[in-house]
Amino acid sequence: MAEMDPGGIIATDPRNNSDRKCLIIRKLLKFNPKQVFTWQLVKTVAMGQGLAVLMCGTAVTSQYLASDYHVDVPMLQSFMSYALLCLTYTTALLFRTGDGNMFQILKKRWWKYLLVGLVDVEANYTVVKAYQYTTLTSIQLLDCFVIPVLMILSCWFLKTCYRPIHYISVCVCLLGVGAMVGADLLAGRDLGSTSDVLLGDGLVLLSASLYAVSNLCQEYIVKHLSSVEFLGMVGLFGTLISGIQLGVLEHNNVANIQWDWRIGLLFAGYALCMYTLYSCMPIVVKKTSATAVNLSLLTADLLSLFCGLFLFQYTFSGLYIVSLVIILVGFVSFNAVATTPNPADPITPSVGWKEGGYDNPDDIINEEVVVVVLEEQEEEEGECPGVSWNQRTQYEEVPAM
Repeated sequence: MAEMDPGGIIATDPRNNSDRKCLIIRKLLKFNPKQVFTWQLVKTVAMGQGLAVLMCGTAVTSQYLASDYHVDVPMLQSFMSYALLCLTYTTALLFRTGDGNMFQILKKRWWKYLLVGLVDVEANYTVVKAYQYTTLTSIQLLDCFVIPVLMILSCWFLKTCYRPIHYISVCVCLLGVGAMVGADLLAGRDLGSTSDVLLGDGLVLLSASLYAVSNLCQEYIVKHLSSVEFLGMVGLFGTLISGIQLGVLEHNNVANIQWDWRIGLLFAGYALCMYTLYSCMPIVVKKTSATAVNLSLLTADLLSLFCGLFLFQYTFSGLYIVSLVIILVGFVSFNAVATTPNPADPITPSVGWKEGGYDNPDDIINEEVVVVVLEEQEEEEGECPGVSWNQRTQYEEVPAM
């Protein structure tokens, strides 16, 4: 305990420092790796890297179309993936009954999903457009801007409280990205245009911000409504918006394509990879968070580079391996510790157990027991034990959007 000396200066009691050291030593002795490196963590890492592989597939097919066949129609590629989402998930909403029916959803919140679809389409378009004005190095660096923006938005709107380990993990992942960019510079792979670097960098930052907003909306919807509703509405409005932009901006480019089975196969491969990525991402977001998903996607550029070593004769650098290891270490440490709820946002059901979606009143009692136990642990240990957003909202009913 701090004491006041006669001179009016606060003196620190040395017993406090010794108690803190003893507490740290006790925690280190009690550390059990099995409690951190769980099977759930392994599944999270595996699912995250699965998404990165799908993202790599979209990059490789786009590179083939651009380099070998000189096809530059990003909006057509987006339109095909949105159309697949519309054919499957929007159709599924048509056959639902009650409030989950597509017309009921559109009646209540059509304009909200219109904005989400617009943000998602423009995020994809602006980052592709940036390649015409700036370099690949700038895009790889500035595209990471999505992570801090997403963390800030999560704190504001989802009431997520990150621990210091999460901020350290993000910095580690960004350090890995820096190693990857350094390897590109050493290998002379600073591709792209420099016609208007300022405009290109601005487009990348705009795309990152739009991606952050889109991912935030996705996390909220899949955790409080349903994944099918999110995918169905994004597929519907994404198809409409991308179709309009396709007709206005790329009709001449589409007409000049010399179609053959190879080009058709590349388009189909891109559309299937993007469709699968959109379909699987809500599953990973629901189990983790949108921030964790974006951290896992940082390895997609590295996987694309490894494919380019064999497909496009890229120059290999040992820094690529170092970068991959650093990003994976940051991703694992981020998911090893759960985010904590905001103390100003208590977990209390605001509606009856039937209206709130509870199967029976015992669910509310069990939820209150969990909160009491966590509070007792916090008083005993002097710190929050850590509860994930998914655990907080498992029984909580939140008004839509």
